Amino acid sequence: MIHAVRQRVVIGQDGTIHMHVPELKAGTIADVIILETSEQTPKKTLTGFIGKGKGCYKNAGDVDTFIRNERSTWE
Repeated sequence: MIHAVRQRVVIGQDGTIHMHVPELKAGTIADVIILETSEQTPKKTLTGFIGKGKGCYKNAGDVDTFIRNERSTWE
């Protein structure tokens, strides 16, 4: 069975990492994976894309003309 432990740590000046995990037994063999995170890149959400893309119409008048033409085909 795999027991996972996740801790956010700060890398020391000399490149060392210190972790204290008292729930692990002494002498147990463990694999450590380090994933470096960058605080400079904010996470983008899907709502952040709303209104960012280039539209099909140049202005509101073009939209109105398109809708009026579409409605005229309904009759």
